[in-house]
Amino acid sequence: MMCFLLAFGVSAIFLNCCNSHQLQPRKADLLLLNAAVITLDPRQPSAEAVAVSDGRIAWVGSVAEAKRIFPKPSKTLDLTGAVILPGMIDAHTHLMRLGESFLKLNLKDVNSETEVVEQVCRRAAVIPPGEWILGWGWDEGKWASHYPTNKALNQVAPKNPVFLTGLHGFAAWVNQAALAIAGVDRQTKDPTGGAILHDEKTGDLTGILTNSAQELVARHVPPLSLPQVKDALALAAAECVRNGLTSVHEAGVTPVMLQALRELIREGKMPLRVYVMLDAVYKDLVAEWLAKGPEIDTKQHQLTVRCFKIFADGALGSRGAVLLEPYSDAPQTTGVITSSGPAIEDLTQRALERGFQVATHAIGDAANRFVLDAYEHAMSQVPQAKYPRLRVEHAQVLALADLPRFVKLGVVVSMQPAHATSDMPWAEQRLGSQRIKGAYAWRSVISTGAHVTLNSDFPGETLNPFAEIYAAVTRQDPQGNPAGGWYPQQRLTITEALRGYTLEAAYAGFEEQVKGTIAAGKLADLTVISKDITQVLPAELLSVRVLKTIVGGRIVYSTGKAE
Repeated sequence: MMCFLLAFGVSAIFLNCCNSHQLQPRKADLLLLNAAVITLDPRQPSAEAVAVSDGRIAWVGSVAEAKRIFPKPSKTLDLTGAVILPGMIDAHTHLMRLGESFLKLNLKDVNSETEVVEQVCRRAAVIPPGEWILGWGWDEGKWASHYPTNKALNQVAPKNPVFLTGLHGFAAWVNQAALAIAGVDRQTKDPTGGAILHDEKTGDLTGILTNSAQELVARHVPPLSLPQVKDALALAAAECVRNGLTSVHEAGVTPVMLQALRELIREGKMPLRVYVMLDAVYKDLVAEWLAKGPEIDTKQHQLTVRCFKIFADGALGSRGAVLLEPYSDAPQTTGVITSSGPAIEDLTQRALERGFQVATHAIGDAANRFVLDAYEHAMSQVPQAKYPRLRVEHAQVLALADLPRFVKLGVVVSMQPAHATSDMPWAEQRLGSQRIKGAYAWRSVISTGAHVTLNSDFPGETLNPFAEIYAAVTRQDPQGNPAGGWYPQQRLTITEALRGYTLEAAYAGFEEQVKGTIAAGKLADLTVISKDITQVLPAELLSVRVLKTIVGGRIVYSTGKAE
């Protein structure tokens, strides 16, 4: 009995000390009050207030407790009912392409060849002969059934080389001046992994270059200077925080981009946290980083380099995705392999030996299968690499037999909801009624227990995470078509979709201990929005407004409301 009383007394003293510590006045750099806090932390799913100190979340709880524990914060914001989410993470982005899109002709959502030609004509009228006309955004998937030729481009810009990149980067549309500079003519052979399209009747070049054939002309386009690259990345980063993003996983980083990112961070001009996927096309870059090992920023958490990005195939829209059986609407082809299984296995094995992750672009069912084969064999050769979190980017078309392999191998699946709603007008034509059942199969993949991060692949799709979440939970376009959703059995719940943009995205970058939920000790990365997305009708997701974006406790974007 005496022992019990003694133990009880010690426990009581301990609890009183803990409670006393909780009630002791504490310092906070920022106190957010009167909010609906969706933490995604099962230990404390909701709250009303968040305290931030030294760039970290210091405390989460009620308004009454907040005022008692933090009586004199450096700054207080009354959010008047706004919603706080964990900072949104887009785990597959192209900052450079987004930034360049502000510097080029913007052809996104342009619906006809005539409209594109008009833009080129206007640009040609105000620049000197010989200067390149660059554009981006025409939809190579939507237009693939009837690609344009370059006849009109030749007429409106005969003295200016024209290079217009497709929306998803898998086809380019160029004029004769650009082809001439590149030395490409009717006799030029298709490069490995690409195609130079010819008119079926005359044999003339159409000006359409797919996949690796784009590089025949692209290598002649004058590269951006370092200051221009910095400007492009800064413009893209500003657009990201306006859309509520606090971190991005940048897919395909080049040497000059890495230098630009470092300089922007040093100058205090990069509001985002960036997880770098180095572009494996640059062999010297791969060799350099394999020699020195990953760079993991454990202090500022602003720039981490520990992943290589490689391509297994092209896109479904341009029929570059590699399929197990021929395309239903083009039985003469099964797609284009851009990196073979042995090449992916070799890079993966070397990466695992040095502590790197590998993220492989794989769209078609054949590509996904040989990537999984390559990963499996590479991991068997490097058993000391525990939980390497190898990634497949897109996993767009999957053979049903391969679905369980992702969780078995511990492979992270990186998927883009809006790809489905953009591709649905023509995807089944490419794949047929049976193969489509394994396409854009988010529910099927998640149901296996695999880790699935959702993201945008911007600028090919919108970088608005709430539009992506809308696509994930409805499988409809913004106008609500088709009724009930396209293959609605693959829809996700709002919680699954939100996790895909937060905790699962953090997991994909080995950062779930510091990101992805709102909990004491984690980085103070928060997205403040106008509506509780867990309570609204799906259509209302499209009207969600980002009110504030907070990175490390610093407000990097604000509408001005509730300040």
